[in-house]
Amino acid sequence: MNPLFYSTIQSLPLIARGKVRDLYAVDERHMLIVTTDRLSAFDVVLPTPIPGKGRVLNALSNFWFERLAYIMPNHLTAIAPEDVVKTDDERVQVAGRAVVVRKLKALPVEAVVRGFLAGSAWKEYQAQGTVGGVHMPPGMQQAEWIPEALFTPTTKGGPGQHDEPLRIKQMEQLIGAELAHQVEVMSLTLYLESMKYASERGIIIADTKFEFGVDEQGELTLIDEVLTPDSSRFWASATYQPGTNPPSFDKQYVRDYLESIGWNKQPPAPELPPDVVRATAERYQQALSLLTG
Repeated sequence: MNPLFYSTIQSLPLIARGKVRDLYAVDERHMLIVTTDRLSAFDVVLPTPIPGKGRVLNALSNFWFERLAYIMPNHLTAIAPEDVVKTDDERVQVAGRAVVVRKLKALPVEAVVRGFLAGSAWKEYQAQGTVGGVHMPPGMQQAEWIPEALFTPTTKGGPGQHDEPLRIKQMEQLIGAELAHQVEVMSLTLYLESMKYASERGIIIADTKFEFGVDEQGELTLIDEVLTPDSSRFWASATYQPGTNPPSFDKQYVRDYLESIGWNKQPPAPELPPDVVRATAERYQQALSLLTG
């Protein structure tokens, strides 16, 4: 099938386009989320879509939402996306890549959990000996296991905006101390539980981010996407080696390519060559296969 860069659902009002997802209003209590094949790196949407990526993200998120539902509620409903659109073309667009969810008040934070020293955490450690402002033991290596998983929240940047690190006190000022504590506890719980499952299937979840909302009763709810190659760093257990930058099943492959060509990480982003697109699509599909069988 052709990649879907932008959805064009004319029968529903468009609420917003995120970096990857398009949101449409279904009624006062529900909205349609369409996961496109767009890819963002360094908080910039790339001009080249990854074929099939949206379906992988949608399938993997739905798998994790169901698997983690015993820990906390999520925003999914039983309403079929094909039932809320009007035309055959719209049904093709939503098939396998969309969900109808409850409208909730999204919290203005990204709940990041890190279990290994990678990405921006590794860069911070090299420069300051800290991760998320927390002092780490000296002499740690790249990709080394962090003995106690760290909660390192950030702001939630829109398209073209960078997520900025948040200290816990800053997060408390944004959403309140009690809710901030809930977010931290639930983020660590979800991460540790998912790590147990993934490790049995040959995948290390080096880090991930969760997003939360609250319903009309103020109950904390898991929203957006969960434990996908877009929101997480997945490594193969069989080839994991501290002191290296382990091969991953996520968009780190694209990040590494973009850094290798010297892109300044500002819009406009460069086009991706066909071999990078193909290899990225294969990595996303492999992550889905390994985790869901």
